[in-house]
Amino acid sequence: MEILNRKARYDYEILDKYEAGIVLTGTEIKSIRKGNANLKDSYAIVKNGEVYLLNMYISEYKEGNIFNHDETRTRKLLLHKNEINKINAKISIKGLTLVPVKLYFIRGKAKIQLAVAKGKHTYDKKETIKQRDIKRETDKMLKNKY
Repeated sequence: MEILNRKARYDYEILDKYEAGIVLTGTEIKSIRKGNANLKDSYAIVKNGEVYLLNMYISEYKEGNIFNHDETRTRKLLLHKNEINKINAKISIKGLTLVPVKLYFIRGKAKIQLAVAKGKHTYDKKETIKQRDIKRETDKMLKNKY
């Protein structure tokens, strides 16, 4: 199961990617396994030498009763200290930010892929759309030729 942040690739130019663990409660992990999570407006920050994920939406688990969680709470990410230092050095440059790209499972553990990214301007977004359309047309022509 993968939960993708499609808006990140549209709004940002991805420079570097990092894999991080995420600290979750029991009802959060059950809800993610059902596919009830959204990375659309989320972002990460470095604070006091630790990385935190903000605004990630995980819906309430129906059978959670009183043990349910806050849907958009701040979640701690698990990274090595040298990775955190590299990320902090990169995002201290003006115009760069840390965005989650996808959420997935490896050996039963939830992992999140973070990207150091630079925001795109409107004309860059239009260029991306144009390039994607050109690629789609050429692939279609090659397929029809053979």
